[in-house]
Amino acid sequence: MMLKDLLDKGKCFKLVCGAGNEDANEVEKLVALYAKAGCRFFDLSASQEIVDAAKKGLLYANVNDAYLCVSVGIKNDPHVNKAVVDYDKCISCYSCDSICPQNAIKYAKIKKQRCIGCGRCAKICPKGAISYISEEKDLKEVLPLLIEKGIDCIEFHAMGLDDNEVFEKWKYINQVFDGMLSICSARRYLSDEKFIGRIKQLISERKPYTTIVQADGFPMSGGKDDYKTTLQAVATAEIVQNEKLPVYLFISGGTNTKTAALAKMCGIEPNGISVGSYARKIVKQYIARDDFLTNKEIFNKALKVAEELLLSTFSFI
Repeated sequence: MMLKDLLDKGKCFKLVCGAGNEDANEVEKLVALYAKAGCRFFDLSASQEIVDAAKKGLLYANVNDAYLCVSVGIKNDPHVNKAVVDYDKCISCYSCDSICPQNAIKYAKIKKQRCIGCGRCAKICPKGAISYISEEKDLKEVLPLLIEKGIDCIEFHAMGLDDNEVFEKWKYINQVFDGMLSICSARRYLSDEKFIGRIKQLISERKPYTTIVQADGFPMSGGKDDYKTTLQAVATAEIVQNEKLPVYLFISGGTNTKTAALAKMCGIEPNGISVGSYARKIVKQYIARDDFLTNKEIFNKALKVAEELLLSTFSFI
C-alpha cells in the first residue's frame, strides 16, 4: 500500500511529534506507542536523527506499513521557533516551568531540543522575559539527506507573510521531491482570501491529489479536550473544503477527541486528522518513564489511552 492509498480511504490519523521536537528518545517512544495503537502516518522534525528514531519506534511496534513526513517552514513560522529567556528580566518565578507541555523548561532554563515554539511560556511570563528566535532549516542542506533515507512526505509550513520566501522554498521542495507534499497553513496572519489564494497558487502546478492541505486552526493549541478548543481547526477546514480543491484535507491545530465529531456535525469530510499537543499530553506521564519500552504494564496502560484517541477519530471520519 502507498501513502496515497491510505489517504484515499479517508480514515487517516496522523501523529504530530512536533516540527520543533528534536528529542529522539521521546519521538521513538511516541511512534512506537501510536504505531501499536493503529496510527500509520507520523509527522517529524526534519532531522536525520529524528527520522532514525521514528524508524526504531516502528521496528519496536513491528509495523512496516507506516509513512513518515518531515516538516519544514519559513522564517518566523511558529513551528520553527525556539524560546529564549532574557535573564536580566527574569525574576525566577518559574511559572514557565510548569506551563511547558514539553517539559522543555527547568528553573527557567530552556532545553532547546524539546522546545516546539508553542508560545505558552511567553504568555505566562509576568515580566516579558521570554521571546522566540526562528530556527528554520536550510532546505538544501537537510532535504537531500532525508530524501535518501526514504521519507514519504514533506510538509511545508506556509504561515508567514513573506510571499517570496514561501514560493521560493516551495519551488525548491518540488524540484527535489516527487512524492506527496503537504501544505500546513492557517488564518492566524492571513485573511481568508489570502489564505485560500496562497494554497491555490501553491498547488497550481501540481497534479491532482498529490498534495495534502493541513488546515491549521490554532497551531499547537490542543491541550484541552473540548469543542471550543477544536472549533477553529474545523472552521479552517471548512474554508478549504468549500473551495473543492483537488487535494487531501487534514484538520489540525487544536485537535482532540471532539474534532471528528464536530467536523461531522458541520458537514466537514476530511481525509484525516492530525493530532499533536493533545496526543502527546495524554500519554506524557508514561512516555516520561525511562522503562517505558521495557515495562509491558506501563506500555499497555499508555496503549489503551492512545487506542481510545484513535477510536474517537475513526468512529466519525
